Amino acid sequence: MMQKALLFFLLLTGIIAVGQSKYMTKTGSMSFEASQPTFEPIEASHTAVSALLNVETGELAVLALVRGFRFPLALMEEHFNENYIESHKYPKTSFKGSILNFDPNALSNQPLTVQLTGELSMHGVTNTINVEGRMTKIDGLITLESSFAVKTYDYAIEIPSLVRKQIDENVQIEVSLPLQPKQ
Repeated sequence: MMQKALLFFLLLTGIIAVGQSKYMTKTGSMSFEASQPTFEPIEASHTAVSALLNVETGELAVLALVRGFRFPLALMEEHFNENYIESHKYPKTSFKGSILNFDPNALSNQPLTVQLTGELSMHGVTNTINVEGRMTKIDGLITLESSFAVKTYDYAIEIPSLVRKQIDENVQIEVSLPLQPKQ
């Protein structure tokens, strides 16, 4: 009987340990800004970004449904979805990659600069990106933040000549992922 209890305890401990190697969120945020000075701000935010981090390997996957981006003006949101990003054809944007030389033991409440590398897919185009991020770990919550720019033409996003002077081809992206142990 004691051996069965010990075996059960060891199995349970192993399952819990494996479960804690993955951190996830469904409440990450992402925003972008593509404004030109002197014109109407072109910006949007998304507050339901999903992400999964394997702390043993540093592998990271991030997914955002394109229709989740909210703009200050409804007309901008409509043009974004129908004319620029074509969310009916390309409903998702994603990142799949890893944090280079990731050491979960180095995380603390002080921001740690990390390097992320992987494939960013958007508008039917996938490109390799290498960006910097900042990570903290407070009370078991790992937060990953990154700020980087992408070019519209790298993702086959066409800007009509009529509004080309109003929209910056360098789109600044901000991401914040509050990752909790996967249950």
